[in-house]
Amino acid sequence: MVAPKGPGHLVRREYENGRRVCLSLHRSPPGSHRERPNRLEWLTPRLLGVDGPALIETSFREETETDLFGEQAVLCGGLTSLIKAGFETLVEAGYAPEMAYFECLHEMKLIVDLIYEGGISEMRYSISNTAQYGDMTRGPSVVNDETKRRMQEILAEVQSGVFAHEWMKEARDGRKRFAELTAETKEHQIERVGAKLRGMMPWLAAGRLVDKARN
Repeated sequence: MVAPKGPGHLVRREYENGRRVCLSLHRSPPGSHRERPNRLEWLTPRLLGVDGPALIETSFREETETDLFGEQAVLCGGLTSLIKAGFETLVEAGYAPEMAYFECLHEMKLIVDLIYEGGISEMRYSISNTAQYGDMTRGPSVVNDETKRRMQEILAEVQSGVFAHEWMKEARDGRKRFAELTAETKEHQIERVGAKLRGMMPWLAAGRLVDKARN
């Protein structure tokens, strides 16, 4: 098993730009149904241009469970829910939707880029003391022990197979709830405001990760 630690469109762009995305790699253990690792297990990472420290040895179970948890609780589910909640809080308090969009979504990339490059401490080094103090004192009020408890419940559902069974049932039923939730997000005010604002930023089109005309 070779699993890139990033979305497919991003993996391809990083490769074309001469950079690499880390891969997690699981090789068949000695004594298993396949005594010798399949040649592709060793070759595939090199074909993707990844080797050495960019390869993370793991197991199929560890990769699957951590990947699903990360997607649901932090990287996708947690992040998008936090963004929408922040946007709604500002708009409901009477602030302009455009300002709410910039503060809760657009600037997210700038902060994440700093964390990606040097970790949380380097991000905090790069922002104002006011922002850092607010980060350290108010952040735990939003993401607290109750949030962590809910995360543990999500992980337990992944580990037990509850999520897998739910997703397979959703697929068998024609993915009706999936379609409803997808449409709900597209109709959210933050998406309408974002489309208008991004239309005023032609420079974004030049570096797009997703070309829907091709994939």
